[in-house]
Amino acid sequence: MKSEKHLVSGPQTPTGDCCGRAHAAHAPVPAAAGTAGRLFRIASMDCSAEESDIRRALEPVTGIRSLGFQLGARTLRIVASEEAYTPALEAIRKAGFDPHPVLAGPAAQDGARVHEVHEHEHGHSHEGGFDSGGGIRLAAALALAAGAELVSFFAPELLAWKITGMAVAALAIALAGLDTYKKGLAALLRGKLNINALMSVAVTGAFLIGQWPEAAMVMALYAIAELIEARAVDRARNAIKGLLDMAPEEALMRGANGTWLATPVAAVPLEAVVRIKPGERLPLDGVVTAGSSAVNQAPITGESIPADKEPGDSVFAGTINETSEIEVRVTATAGNTTLARIIYAVEQAQGSRAPTQRFVDRFAAVYTPAVFAIAVAVAVLMPLLGGLTWQESLYKALVLLVIACPCALVISTPVTVVSGLSAAARRGILIKGGTYLEQARLLKAVALDKTGTLTEGKPRLVDWRAWGNADASMAAQLAADMASRSDHPVSKAIAAGLSVEAADVQAFRAFPGRGVEGVIGGKRLVLGNHRLIHERGLCEVALESELALHEQQGRTVTLLADDVRVLALFAVADTIKQSSRQAIADLKALGVTPVMLTGDNAATAQAIAAQAGIDDARGDLLPEAKLTAIQQMQQRYGITGMTGDGINDAPALAQADIGFAMGGAGADTAMEAADVVIMNDNLERVAETVRLSKRTHTILWQNISLALGIKGIFLVMAVFGTATMWMAVFADMGASLLVVGNGLRLLRKQNP
Repeated sequence: MKSEKHLVSGPQTPTGDCCGRAHAAHAPVPAAAGTAGRLFRIASMDCSAEESDIRRALEPVTGIRSLGFQLGARTLRIVASEEAYTPALEAIRKAGFDPHPVLAGPAAQDGARVHEVHEHEHGHSHEGGFDSGGGIRLAAALALAAGAELVSFFAPELLAWKITGMAVAALAIALAGLDTYKKGLAALLRGKLNINALMSVAVTGAFLIGQWPEAAMVMALYAIAELIEARAVDRARNAIKGLLDMAPEEALMRGANGTWLATPVAAVPLEAVVRIKPGERLPLDGVVTAGSSAVNQAPITGESIPADKEPGDSVFAGTINETSEIEVRVTATAGNTTLARIIYAVEQAQGSRAPTQRFVDRFAAVYTPAVFAIAVAVAVLMPLLGGLTWQESLYKALVLLVIACPCALVISTPVTVVSGLSAAARRGILIKGGTYLEQARLLKAVALDKTGTLTEGKPRLVDWRAWGNADASMAAQLAADMASRSDHPVSKAIAAGLSVEAADVQAFRAFPGRGVEGVIGGKRLVLGNHRLIHERGLCEVALESELALHEQQGRTVTLLADDVRVLALFAVADTIKQSSRQAIADLKALGVTPVMLTGDNAATAQAIAAQAGIDDARGDLLPEAKLTAIQQMQQRYGITGMTGDGINDAPALAQADIGFAMGGAGADTAMEAADVVIMNDNLERVAETVRLSKRTHTILWQNISLALGIKGIFLVMAVFGTATMWMAVFADMGASLLVVGNGLRLLRKQNP
């Protein structure tokens, strides 16, 4: 069964790296997330394993109604009875985590930003970074570990030096691994074998059997490599966070007395008017009320070519006003702009588990206990069966414990999925979860709506001619005069296409469903459809043949006539987008069959399909019929997508395995209805999504193979060869860094 598709969803199980510890930049907490409960930041909560630890720690606490984890922001929202918060926080601390309450300022109330009590945007986290006290601490630990190695090498037999070396090693372990020990002990007390528990046992065991220099160096290298890995993972998590910085924090708002005041964006109300100077970013969504300019909409649509904006046009927060000053009437508050909804949607997508990740998590849950059991067997049986001393076999077992860490395996999937989601968002493709990112590669067919998807969605004058011996220039002038008085889309298209300055029309009246009539220069004229002209007895065989040719091409023909004859005919059509032909060719090249589904008549459907290169076009379909067509396509082809506007095509979008909504910029319904939102209305993005999905899948399995392959090699070496703890920790963290770096390749600036 397909999952529900909403831009704003409830708490999700987040993904993350296995052991990362670096401070993550703040993510917005949208208004849609709700204000119920309390929000806490847990700086060292990084991965699904640690989320599970916290969930288990909170299970005995009564009064908790729901838990909402967001690893991108390292936050936990607890909704509970008032008396449950104190025991809940105590349980989290006993599990080895340090929760801090998050206070929301005015902007956060609108869903824009979060202001924390205990940490600043670039301050140090619980563990610290290279630019904080944590970096100094880890550097000192590494220096002390190197000192312990030197003491062991140059004076291994001298008791005084040995005691000194052990003290130096113990200090290095304490500096580098205090937090690891805290979490490891908490995990062991609950019978949980996580990375902290494994490292705590391995380092302690090595120290006790006399390998104290190696124990110190392993812990120091582990902590440093872990921090490097965490910073790399944060790059993937926060790739979309840069969008947040694109919207300025202040807006120049017009006050009640007409003066312009610099006002915090969060305090700007709906319908306020703000002024944006050339070179500035737009602070909020709105409609241009004064001025005209070129606006770079790349942050929203992924298209770098500026769009011309004039009064009446919509603009979006975070876009760049390039040429002239404009004034904008605000249509969305800070937390509800298109930019804010994109950020939140990507964060929610990052918090959902992809199918491959669920598989890896299940595998890791079996893998770690299995290797731990092998380690115990090696420690107990090797002295009895293999001729090793107890100390040698115990050392091999400790090496196996380090190898048992599932970090590289667990991290191999989320960093890749998050990178893929962020890369798509940069291209104006909003994918609402790793499931759809992975599934897109399996698409066998895509149903395409016509209006607004394959075509522009706006009628244009595509052809016209004077009829009989009528004067062409005079006919054009008269038609423009008549068309300019009507609000009908076809009349507007004729007036715009002729580009003739219109004159006054007397006795103007409309015939609903037929056309209009008026008097120009004392002469009565009509501008109407085939039916109106036929009713007036002005049709002839040659004209009927001409009309049939246009209608076969899917055009709507309007005729200009006086009381005795037809003067001219004007063909209007919804023209195909320039990108549609290439988009269809790209889909076919990927092995995806395009099918047009439209409510327009069959002739129009066939005409547009022929222009786009689509072989299968079905017309005269109501929304329910489109749903049935999707079901038929699923039976015939398999995995099927649907591309539409997210409103009229809602039933078909819901039935399809993946729904693509076109033109999502500013359209709430489109962003909520589909699994993938194409923000810039470019159909070529559908094929790009498929290509990105294929690349993501390839990198996912490269990472899994790397992680398992390296683990397997060192597992064999540890049991039968000469693998050391040094080698084990380098193998473990090296594999983690490899899979992180490989996953980050998706963030490179290239077309998917």
